[in-house]
Amino acid sequence: MTSMWLPLESNPDVMNEYVSKLGISSSWIYTDVYGFDPELLGFIPRPCRAVLLLFPITEKYEQFRKDEQSRIEQSGQTVSDQVYFVRQTIGNACGTIGLIHSLLNNRDAIDLGNGAIKSIWDQTQGISPEQRAKTLESSKELARIHDESSHQGQTHAPSADEEVDLHFICFVEKERHIYELDGRKPFPINHGVATGDLLNDSVEVIKKFMEREPDQLNFTAIALVRNPDEA
Repeated sequence: MTSMWLPLESNPDVMNEYVSKLGISSSWIYTDVYGFDPELLGFIPRPCRAVLLLFPITEKYEQFRKDEQSRIEQSGQTVSDQVYFVRQTIGNACGTIGLIHSLLNNRDAIDLGNGAIKSIWDQTQGISPEQRAKTLESSKELARIHDESSHQGQTHAPSADEEVDLHFICFVEKERHIYELDGRKPFPINHGVATGDLLNDSVEVIKKFMEREPDQLNFTAIALVRNPDEA
């Protein structure tokens, strides 16, 4: 990691203010997913264009991640060239990477405006995930906005060099497939054919994360949805 940022709180209010500073209008908002049973999922507005998952990084997960990477490198996978993916090379920046993944993979629906997120898109389209990471590293505006947002929320922000064992990833749909976007991994993970409801499809993948860690409780999901107040 080239540098360390303060972790971003898993809080839709913080995220909504963050992306507003990036140049996104309030037509799309982040909202809590309070549970994974069908009744609770039914309360989440549709369409849902991205799902952010905050989960614990454990030894068991790290072994799974290595095995998964090895399996994919040996067997291969199909990844749409429409998927926007960036590596994470800044410590504790997984929240920002998740937000960027959620926004830049939904340019067909979300107006990027003329702020920092549009600038990032203009600078990083057509280059590798590693080159994109270097662009983020050098963005003083992004670092400033992240720093402002990381001091907001309901919990005390840890120091930038504090070891954090929670990690954000993002799920999106591209060309009828569900993709997991995790900047710690070398490539997107294709989780198969989509049903047309990204939230439900993402939850099915999230349940597998939870099944691998039956003793862990720190799983939080946040959905990016159209603002029902502006529909």
